[in-house]
Amino acid sequence: MNEPMIEARGLEKSFMVRKHRAGALGAVRSLVDRGGREVFAVKDVSFTINRGEMVGYIGPNGAGKSTTIKMLTGILVPSDGEATVAGFTPWESRKQLARQIGVVFGQRTQLWWDLALSDSLELLRHLYRVPEKRFRENLDRARDLLGLDEFLQTPVRQLSLGQRMRGDLAAALLHDPKILYLDEPTIGLDIIAKARIREFLAALNKESDVTVLLTTHDLADIEHLCKRIIVIDHGQVMYDGDLDALRTRFGAKRHIIVDFDKDPGNAVHALSNGDLTMVEHTGPRVRIAFDRQAISAPEVLSRAGAYGSVTDMSLEEPQIEDVIRHMYEGGAAYR
Repeated sequence: MNEPMIEARGLEKSFMVRKHRAGALGAVRSLVDRGGREVFAVKDVSFTINRGEMVGYIGPNGAGKSTTIKMLTGILVPSDGEATVAGFTPWESRKQLARQIGVVFGQRTQLWWDLALSDSLELLRHLYRVPEKRFRENLDRARDLLGLDEFLQTPVRQLSLGQRMRGDLAAALLHDPKILYLDEPTIGLDIIAKARIREFLAALNKESDVTVLLTTHDLADIEHLCKRIIVIDHGQVMYDGDLDALRTRFGAKRHIIVDFDKDPGNAVHALSNGDLTMVEHTGPRVRIAFDRQAISAPEVLSRAGAYGSVTDMSLEEPQIEDVIRHMYEGGAAYR
């Protein structure tokens, strides 16, 4: 049975942008003239995220991602619309909601800069009033999955970015939140640190059924962790649905790599006709792009078989970066 954990209904946030007037007269007028134009950071955003879902919330800079998160955590009051998070209206019940959510910002920290990581975590235990036994259990799990022991006694200011992010994740989960907001949790990290954090989040979601809303520019995070994706641009939702369906709908071009028993020669380039495009030809291997909506992979393979004996083949789906780029280029046609 689906249990809604995050619900947004017609959520909007607008700001008034004042008109600037040059000169001394303009300065005087600005004191009495309240004119300007209304700019929407978020406009008519609606979605529901159920318990245990991991959802990617993505868009370009200025799309409205952070503004949405701030409203869902109660930091900002919306101009219009409604939201319910873990049963609370965020901006009306910030203190109660704080015990139900965990937040990790990749470019900020909730840890104390001059304290050892262990001391920061101990202080947070008291702030959230986490029972000693539960705190030790949660900390032990974080130590094991995130590998905290090597720097647990190190002052936060001396931690590497990857170590600090692992510490922030541990801090966000000490009080057993039902919902975890992640804003760029792997920004600036190396491949090993990213992999460790992704593995931890996947294990956390599986074991504890924590609901995760992830905003990131690293689309590899989305591919590793999320089955569902919400794309926002200019404050409006462009797409909300399955990640694979997104590829099918907006990323029509797939690639098929065909290996022949020997070089098929230049004649194979005749495949570049209509629905097919020859992307690469290196010896016995050719790479062909095709439109999934116009032709199937078996039919492409059948056509390629006319140019030699096929020994192997593989399919490549369009890269998620390309899919999103095509959506942005399509603009209003995709809304």
